[in-house]
Amino acid sequence: MEINEHFSENAKKDYALVLKALAGDQRAFALIMERYKDPIYFMLLKMVNNREDAMDLTVDTFVKAFEKLEAYKPDFAFSTWLFKLASNAAIDHLRRKRISHVSLDQMLDHEGADQSPFIRSDSLNPEEKSIQKQNEIQLKAIVATMPNRYRILINLFYFEELSIEEIALQLDLPRNTVKGQLSRARILLHTIIKRKKNSGF
Repeated sequence: MEINEHFSENAKKDYALVLKALAGDQRAFALIMERYKDPIYFMLLKMVNNREDAMDLTVDTFVKAFEKLEAYKPDFAFSTWLFKLASNAAIDHLRRKRISHVSLDQMLDHEGADQSPFIRSDSLNPEEKSIQKQNEIQLKAIVATMPNRYRILINLFYFEELSIEEIALQLDLPRNTVKGQLSRARILLHTIIKRKKNSGF
C-alpha cells in the first residue's frame, strides 16, 4: 500500500516498522513502543491526572495498537493514529471513571501483577501442577523471542523472582532504569500473550 507522499522521514520510518511488525517482527513493534511510550504516557497523564491510570492507559493503548495494526492505513502518520488511540482510551476512562486493566498475571488466570505468575507448586494437586508447568513452558517460549534486554528482565523478575532493587544491583543499573525497562518489557509481553491467546495459545 502506498504511503502519503507528504510523510516526514520519521513517519516513513514508522511505517517501515509497522510493516515489519505485521510480518511478525516483534522487535519492530518494540522499537515503535520505545519511540512513543513516553510521549503517549505524558499526554495521558495530562488528560487523566493520575500516574497509575496513565500507565494503565499507556499499556492499553499499545495492546490495542498491536491488535489493530492491520487496520492502520498510511493516509496519515502512524503517530497520529497511535495518539488518537490513546486519546480515545483516556476519554473512555474519564467517562467510566474507572479502568479495567488486564495484567499479565490475570491473563494467565492468576492474580497479583507484581508477583510470580505461577502459584506455588506445594499448594497444587498433580493435575494442577501439570497445567502450571505447561503454562510456564509456553510463557518461557514467548519470552525467548523477545529482545535481549527485555528477556533478561522478565526472566529475573518473573522466573527468578528478584525484586527491582535486586535486579538493579545484579545488572548494575539505576533502579528507575530497571523499573522503566521492566514496564516496557511488560507491555510487549502483554501484547504478545494477548495475540497468542486470540490465535489459540
